[in-house]
Amino acid sequence: NNSSQLSSLPLHILLYVNGVYYTFYFLATLAMIIYKSQVFSYPDDFLAPDLAVLFLMAILEVPRLYLGFKGNLTEAEVPLGLSLGLTVGSVLLCVYLLLWQSYVLWADVLLNAVLLAAYGLESGLKVTAIAAFVS
Repeated sequence: NNSSQLSSLPLHILLYVNGVYYTFYFLATLAMIIYKSQVFSYPDDFLAPDLAVLFLMAILEVPRLYLGFKGNLTEAEVPLGLSLGLTVGSVLLCVYLLLWQSYVLWADVLLNAVLLAAYGLESGLKVTAIAAFVS
């Protein structure tokens, strides 16, 4: 049997863990934005962009994870590459929530740091998998 399996088990596990973690991240960040809007004098024109970034990130996360799983399991570089591209968008939105949202609590820093670390690790595994698929 000459066939070799190129799909990455560590990438598959990390995509799954990221899906679970992102659900927790979204709910925790949403709860904190609601909390901050009640406790602090949250300027109305800043509440909408912070929420919009969080929801845009959630919308990006679905195709990002789907394409990651699909590309890895079918050993196809195009969906994996698209997932990698969406990860770049998610990283930028995560950095916004880490640095530029109206109020950044220590919990925001912690949640976003874990998410950025996961995105970084996942991106490295995607690049490695793409390299294995095209070679």
